[in-house]
Amino acid sequence: MFRFNLVAAVLVITLGIGWQKGLATAPEAHLITGYGFGHAPSDRELQGWDIDVRPTGAGLPAGQGTVSQGETVFAGKCASCHGATGREGPMDRLVGGQGTLASRQPIKTIGSYWPYATTLYDYIRRAMPFNTPQSLTNDEVYAVVAWLLYQNDIISTGTVLDAETLSAVHMPNRNGFVPDPRPDVSR
Repeated sequence: MFRFNLVAAVLVITLGIGWQKGLATAPEAHLITGYGFGHAPSDRELQGWDIDVRPTGAGLPAGQGTVSQGETVFAGKCASCHGATGREGPMDRLVGGQGTLASRQPIKTIGSYWPYATTLYDYIRRAMPFNTPQSLTNDEVYAVVAWLLYQNDIISTGTVLDAETLSAVHMPNRNGFVPDPRPDVSR
């Protein structure tokens, strides 16, 4: 019995090594389709996942939103987690905290900590609401961002946010981060 198990183990290891070598040299398309499931994504399919927004505003989509529209969207889709004003929770506090970062109990919110308004758009668009991420329209995301920036005293109530105006918003903590001095990191 021991002899059989040893022979079987050697056979399995030998086959496993051969299988790995074959995979290492197989073309990428074979990895996707060679096992009878999946397919190489088309350019159109990839575009659906290419939704990141850079701090410069590159990647912001068409659309627009106002503070009053954002108040309505926030109440219906965000307040259950972040409270009616963005201060209550039970999830992360989004409003307030200005001037607390150097204190013993810093309050990290959109208005006190986040360096770029475009990052706020990117995060909400990809990950919110928690129970149905990526369900908000571009206009709804712009509106929620407008309302949150207004709640943090960063924009006025009459501001209309779109790709151009959102990119121009200067966040209070924009210069609060230390640049990475490593030479291999692009800035």
